[in-house]
Amino acid sequence: MTAGSTSRPEPAEGRALRPAAEERWADELAALAAADAESGAEIPRGWRLSPRSVRTFIVGDEDLGVTRKFYGDDPLIDRAIVTLLGRQGLMLVGEPGTAKSMLSELLAAAICGTSTLTIQGSAGTTEDHVRYSWNYALLIAEGPSRRALVPSPVYQAMERGAVVRFEEITRCPPEIQDTLVSVLSEKQLMVPELEDGFRVSAAQGFNVIATANLRDRGVHEMSSALKRRFNFETVRPIPDRAFEAELIASALDTELGEQRVPMSPKVLDVLVTVFADLRTGTTATGTPVKRPETVMSTAEAVNVGVAASLSARYLGDGAVRASDIARQLVGVALKGQDEDAKRMRFYIDSVVRERAASSTDWKDFLTASQGLWE
Repeated sequence: MTAGSTSRPEPAEGRALRPAAEERWADELAALAAADAESGAEIPRGWRLSPRSVRTFIVGDEDLGVTRKFYGDDPLIDRAIVTLLGRQGLMLVGEPGTAKSMLSELLAAAICGTSTLTIQGSAGTTEDHVRYSWNYALLIAEGPSRRALVPSPVYQAMERGAVVRFEEITRCPPEIQDTLVSVLSEKQLMVPELEDGFRVSAAQGFNVIATANLRDRGVHEMSSALKRRFNFETVRPIPDRAFEAELIASALDTELGEQRVPMSPKVLDVLVTVFADLRTGTTATGTPVKRPETVMSTAEAVNVGVAASLSARYLGDGAVRASDIARQLVGVALKGQDEDAKRMRFYIDSVVRERAASSTDWKDFLTASQGLWE
């Protein structure tokens, strides 16, 4: 490169931190569509893939070169697909960090080819986010018109015959949640401001996937009318610790790529064991443990593993040690709750100290933990 020249910036799409599922696994989706065409598989109206291929996209198939993306209850995947074939919406509930959002994204990407028609539920979500809003400059200049209307993700999904995702629906006030009642039951959306009683009728393939955290049930309870429009499926944490270790290792490979540094199986076992102990409230040998209020999910374990790997690479000696896990655990397990610090001190002083007597890795973890939970 000559003096004064500048390198051409990489295209924005090449620099995305997290591409949408339909972009990230575009080759797999194309291969599954080709397999459907070759086999003559029945594809429901409005769907891009057959139900069997939707399942394969999520749970994987080595013969087709399709990777597993969701680790958990495979029969749940079957029930979710059957729900989306019918008139009921799909409600995924579970503890935070159990991959509910990821599962909804994968289902939407495989069924309709887009996972980006999404509403993020919050206290600030309004009816406009669910139905439609207006371009007020055009509204003032022209009055109510199709050109002035700004369609919501629900509106767009109904027009296209696509799947719309409603994340954290119980964080919305009940009156906002109930905007979906008529949409799910009548499959129509009225726009009374336009002439001639204009309405949007859902095209074939339209449906709704909503998610809610079990810990948020006290935020805003769903009305009975809305609950009846959904089939509920509970996404549970991974109970098998060995399987969770494999999943975390795979996630670290995906997340870090070339930045990943070595983490021995024993150090990985420390990471998995700490999270499993604190999540379940008991050790593998049956010793009771005080569970923290914060969520000790597999997703958070991956976050700790990522942070520990980056710390070891850029600030350490290039290998992840149990001490790195201990130091990075603070940012996950201590989030402003004084009681959680007491629970962690109890866990370290009892369970970890006992293990440290016979394990150098647990001793490393114990030494690094001193003073972190004061």
